[in-house]
Order: sequence, then structure tokens, then C-alpha cells
Amino acid sequence: MNILLTGAAGFIGSHTAVELLRRGHNVVGVDNMNSYYDPSLKKARLAYVRKCARTAKGSFSFSEKDIADLGAMEKIFKTHKFDKVCNLAAQAGVRYSFENPSSYIHCNIIGFFNILELCCKYKVKHLVYASSSSVYGNNAKIPFSEDDRTDDPQSLYAATKKSNELMAHVYTHQRNLPTTGLRFFTVYGPWGRPDMAPFKFMKKILGDEPIDVYNKGNLSRDFSYIDDIVKGIVAVIEGPNKSRRPVYNIGNSRPVQLMDFISTIERTTGKKAKKVMKGMQRGDVYTTFASTLALEEDYAFRPDTPLEKGIAEFYNWYKAFYKIS
Repeated sequence: MNILLTGAAGFIGSHTAVELLRRGHNVVGVDNMNSYYDPSLKKARLAYVRKCARTAKGSFSFSEKDIADLGAMEKIFKTHKFDKVCNLAAQAGVRYSFENPSSYIHCNIIGFFNILELCCKYKVKHLVYASSSSVYGNNAKIPFSEDDRTDDPQSLYAATKKSNELMAHVYTHQRNLPTTGLRFFTVYGPWGRPDMAPFKFMKKILGDEPIDVYNKGNLSRDFSYIDDIVKGIVAVIEGPNKSRRPVYNIGNSRPVQLMDFISTIERTTGKKAKKVMKGMQRGDVYTTFASTLALEEDYAFRPDTPLEKGIAEFYNWYKAFYKIS
């Protein structure tokens, strides 16, 4: 298939590109390469994708474009005639949405609207897009099910992701565009995002710097290894054009207490963390816990990478990438 992959230089996007290429698909990557975090990491991911493409069955090309630029995106759609689109481009980060809210409207709302419009205009068979576990807010019912209420977002980031789901719903039912949203749960692993806790903890523990532990460690997260997330994305892309459900959770379905997560990094690295206990962060939630029954039923797939293995893989990549002996 010819597939448009937005956010191709991102954490999840670059891994997805490599797997799609390995499976023989032709991938056109798009990313605006913004400076939300160090663009050199994005450039390194992109170089890795291009390296993998040289020995892959599929082909890869890349355009540095912003999905909020309708004219630029339309040229790409018109040129390549995509079978399917995977939209992973987004302004990420819960805390940053309090500092720079306009960037979330620009990318997550206007950009996503452009993707929906162009998919309809150029008759794309299926749009698969990234949502987020943040749509559940402080859901008291666990595990989180796709049928649970998602009308209590704790940040603008979460609100834009819920908006994406509602926008996709309208385009599916009023414009006959098949769409599937994927709610990711705290993804970590090689090539990860520096603004997320797993990366921050690894960096500071290895550098003998103190780490901030919010809500005094009384938090739990459904940490999901990147390879599992990518398998789920690709299963949906390669599956039927019309998924049985509009959205799916993709998570490990095994929540880990924050202090246990830190202990796992300590055991893996052989270094003790210097912990600074702090209160709850604005926009944060107490727990995340994915029910993956829908994904199992419809795609015969369940994420299953143990935390210890995932952290070890992340540690090995981190040491190699940053040349730490």
C-alpha cells in the first residue's frame, strides 16, 4: 500500500515507519520537525528510518511539512494517491498545553481537520489516527474501557484528543470516511521522547541528578513498550478498512506504581535515584489502566512486553545513542 505517515520523525512515528517499510509498504513521511524538544533527536530518528529503508521491501520519502498547512498537504495527497493514512502528528505533552495552548489548536485541531478533509477529497480507504489515554481523565473505573465516559479532560491536550475522536466520528458517519482512533497508554522505549518520565528518569539517574516524584509517588501508569504499540498500529492499518469499533486502547494492561517503575530503572542501571518528593502536578491523573479486550477480539493482538525487558532495551539504546560507557 501507499501510506501517508504524519509525525514520521516522532517517537512512535519513526518506529511505525520502519515496521511498515519492513512489511513492504511504500511510506511517505511528513513531520514539521518543531522544537518542542531537541530537533536533533528527530533528525537522528529520521536518519535511522532512511537507513532501514535501504534494505526494506518498501520505499520511503519524507517532506518537512506542517499538517496545518492545507496547501502543502494537498500537494502531497494529490501527488501520491494514498491508500491509507496514519496520522500520528500532534503537539504532545500535558504540561506544555498550559504554557502554549495555541500550538495544540494549530496542530491537533486545524491540522487534524486538514487531514480529514483531504482524506475525503482524495478517497483514502482508511484513516488511522493517534488518540490518547488522557481522554479518560481521572476515571474512577478501572481498567479503562473504550465505552467509558471521556467528558472530563484534565488538560487542553486531552481535550484536543477527545475533539479528534468527535471530529472523526462526524466524518465517518456524514462523509463515509472510515476512521479508527488508537488511545495510547504511556509509551516508552528506544528513541523515546525526552519530555516523558521514563526518559527523564533514565537521564537524571544516570547523570546523578535528582528526579521529581509527583504526588509523593502515589501514582500508577500503564507503561507500554514501543514495539507493542507499533504492532497494534500496523495491525489496524493492514486490517479491514472499516474497523468494528471507532477507537481502541493500546496499553500493556498491567499498571505499575511509580515507585516500582523507578526501582526497575535503578535495578537495570545499577544506580540509585535521588528522589525529590513533590505534590500533584496540574493536569496529571492518578492512574491509567487499559482494557485491551476490544483489540484482542478484533485484531487478535495483545501487548505483552514485561516492564523489565522494556526498560533493559531502553537502557541499552540510551547508552549507545548518548555514548555512555
